Amino acid sequence: MWVATVPHLPPVPTILTTPRPNPNLFYHSLPKPTPSPNRLRLNMYKTWAVKKQLPHLRIRKPDGEKFRLELEKKGLDFGWLAAFPHVFTASMSNFLFGYHIGVMNGPIVSIARELGFEGNSILEGLVVSIFIVGAFLGSICCGSIVDRLGCRRTFQIDTIPLILGALISAQAHSLDEVLLGRFLVGLGIGVNTVLVPIYISEIAPTKYRGSLGTLCQIGTCLGIISSLCLGIPSETDPHWWRTMLYIASVPGFVLALGMEFAVDSPRWLCKVGRFSNAKEVIKNVWGASEVEKAIEDIQAVIKNDGSDLESSWSELLEEPNFRVAWIGGALFALQQFAGINGVLYFSSLTFQDVGITSSALASLLIGVTNFAGALCALNLIDKHGRQKLLIGSYLGMALSMFLVVYAICFPRDGELGYNLSILGTVMYIFTFAIGAGPVTGLIIPELSSSRSRGKIMGFSFSVHWICNFLVGLFFLDLVDKFGVASVYCTFGGVSLFAAIFSTYFIVETKGLSLEEIEMSLSSDFISRGKK
Repeated sequence: MWVATVPHLPPVPTILTTPRPNPNLFYHSLPKPTPSPNRLRLNMYKTWAVKKQLPHLRIRKPDGEKFRLELEKKGLDFGWLAAFPHVFTASMSNFLFGYHIGVMNGPIVSIARELGFEGNSILEGLVVSIFIVGAFLGSICCGSIVDRLGCRRTFQIDTIPLILGALISAQAHSLDEVLLGRFLVGLGIGVNTVLVPIYISEIAPTKYRGSLGTLCQIGTCLGIISSLCLGIPSETDPHWWRTMLYIASVPGFVLALGMEFAVDSPRWLCKVGRFSNAKEVIKNVWGASEVEKAIEDIQAVIKNDGSDLESSWSELLEEPNFRVAWIGGALFALQQFAGINGVLYFSSLTFQDVGITSSALASLLIGVTNFAGALCALNLIDKHGRQKLLIGSYLGMALSMFLVVYAICFPRDGELGYNLSILGTVMYIFTFAIGAGPVTGLIIPELSSSRSRGKIMGFSFSVHWICNFLVGLFFLDLVDKFGVASVYCTFGGVSLFAAIFSTYFIVETKGLSLEEIEMSLSSDFISRGKK
């Protein structure tokens, strides 16, 4: 998602507050609020080029948090622990995503040889890219399904194409069977890439939402690394690819079973009128002290959004949904056109220049770097905020690309040039994994309204898959025509533009509940506060 793919795949992520609280965001609890003169909110027509930040919001400190605060002073904070099993189960979907990304990296040659299309680059590319077609359709469909069934049941239903697709591909004896299997897997992955960030953002406690959301990226990295490690025997065993695809079905069964014990989103439970279940989930996952305030805020948002269970696609043309959908699509387009998949594809050739001839080993080194960056994001995202990580990530990616371009255009010494290219490539992957990878998929559901969150995420990820496909389709042709230096320089320029975009169009959401964010961005809430 907001995640990187492996080299082989063609087309295949300080609150500036006013010094006082904004009473308009709590109109339902304060009778006649006085509008703050410093209230800031997004305005599409007047402030596209002006930086806006969410207003400061009151954060309650209930008596029940005293013991937890004492633990925090001692360096012990386990407030995330209650939500972790549910988030971990959901992140199995990302593990599957990463595994299926890497599973075709090496074995595609053996598959083509055994099924009779070896040497046909078009058919080999089709086996890989049919995955993208399924993922695109899955992303579009996910919003409607999750609105009706909730995240937990949608996860379980989605394991059907994931398991069937893996099994069909594993026992395939013709190209058509492989294509069908890969399409089904892509369909399931497309649903999951939308579903996982929605689920995590809605069940994670506010304070830990960023860190827990980063598990998406970590799960994908572990999936890629696992598939690459398991793919090593495929270099000597031409039939090993079948074993790898059979193994790909196992996490699907684990996910389906694990979701039977996971909780549903309290926001969705309230939306369908199951308030007692929502209170139980909030009590067990967020803490008993959060129940009353959380239910009050969720009910206020539902009352403002309307009682219909499912939103329509036409609502994305209305404010503030249009703004968030536009920002979400732009973030994913910039993420892909910043060149992550192209750099990964070309990285194996870069490593060959310094003596690492094994493509599997080169991919494994890239996967480990990606994983290390995701671990750093886990620690930084709730401390420094989403916006800072995005800006710093894209600036680091730009610097890395320009370093590689310098090594190519101004070769002083052969060995030095190769080392600079390696350094630039590793820096690029690492800085991507710190911000552009995990934050992109996390901040979109945070900014989205409760009613349209599924549709906005579906639209944003459909843009992701389209841009992913285009980069993979044209990257090698552009390299052949203009050279690596020119293409990488373009990637660096897009990364710089993405940093500027994040500076002016992304608002900080760290430390704010989803309801507080929605209230601050909704003109309906603000206009009510003025009455």
